[in-house]
Amino acid sequence: MIDENGYRPNVGIVVINSENRLFWGRRVGQDGWQFPQGGIKMGESPEDALYRELYEEVGLKPEHVEILGSTRGWLKYQLPKRCIRSEQKPLCIGQKQKWFLLRLVAQDNSFNLDSVEHPEFDEWRWVDYWDPIGDVIYFKKSVYRKALCELSHLGLPQGIARRLPDQYRLACRT
Repeated sequence: MIDENGYRPNVGIVVINSENRLFWGRRVGQDGWQFPQGGIKMGESPEDALYRELYEEVGLKPEHVEILGSTRGWLKYQLPKRCIRSEQKPLCIGQKQKWFLLRLVAQDNSFNLDSVEHPEFDEWRWVDYWDPIGDVIYFKKSVYRKALCELSHLGLPQGIARRLPDQYRLACRT
């Protein structure tokens, strides 16, 4: 499902634990790390897609998490030209994402990266809240920054939310 502007509707998922650290997954067979994310199917709500993708990518079920909130609107990123499949119709130039912040209410052993036949991740770890902005692939950095800035007030104690790294301070105000 691609919208009229060439963006594929998608959900982004940030899972935070009781120590205010975030789930960070390594893509199977790659060096790249990212948050769970995935497409919204025709007729599926963003929340339905969230739970489906959460299970498919990390094996968590709805009872393992609590939704703390989501971004107000869609956050977009464009794919690099080398990643665009120009023969594909309709043409997909990027993703528009609704981001959700989830609190893990289960144990770490609830994660199961092999919950489906073709896993997305082969390794995971907990990271500090702002670290993913610097670690994600370059074309997703802006969306990650916007999502984490917008969601920070939902999941972080005020002191941690205010300890925003200097390089993101101005960006979180805009």
